[in-house]
Amino acid sequence: MELIARGRDADVYALDGDRVLRRYRDGGPPTGPEARVMTYLAEKGYPVPRVHDVTDTDMVLERLTGPTMLEEMARRPWRVHALGRELGRLHDRLHEVPAPEWLRERFTTGADDRVLHLDLHPGNVVLAERGPVVIDWSNAAAGDPAADVAMTVVTVASADVPGLTVRLARGLLLHGLRSGSRTDPSHRMRDAARQKLNDPNLRPKEEAWLRQVVSRSGTG
Repeated sequence: MELIARGRDADVYALDGDRVLRRYRDGGPPTGPEARVMTYLAEKGYPVPRVHDVTDTDMVLERLTGPTMLEEMARRPWRVHALGRELGRLHDRLHEVPAPEWLRERFTTGADDRVLHLDLHPGNVVLAERGPVVIDWSNAAAGDPAADVAMTVVTVASADVPGLTVRLARGLLLHGLRSGSRTDPSHRMRDAARQKLNDPNLRPKEEAWLRQVVSRSGTG
């Protein structure tokens, strides 16, 4: 099989022109719940990869053709703000979907929980021929939409990337995100920063930024 992509936890192999195999390294989390979330969202009309087959460790998914939103921003930086707005709209579309009873809870409201992605950043959006498609649902949960947007904000804002141009682009992306989404994440920023601190892949500067958010007396 041809290895075509490598993420933090999983590898993606081409099976043919229409399908890929996504396999977690070192076992990883069970794939059943992730596949179930994607199937549920597809039934609700949300743009996710089609699930063809699933085992305990593998998923056979629709092969998506197109760059990620992150790759598109690198190639066409003048589109950063517009892509940020699109990211915000993807959040809002997702948060229109009621959380099913079987979905685990995180950042719950105790009442009107919605489906949350909790890692919805530009690297997890593929700009496919049929439109933007959201991938990597391993963190999906039921909860407060504000926490989902806050997780995107802290992920983008804390990323340790060099260069003034990149930092300016990040500001434009976050401005676009906030203008594209109707959800105010302010009251969940510290919760999201605390959650992000559990990421074992954090760099020292990223951890320091997140700890500043957690320690602030306001909501940030």
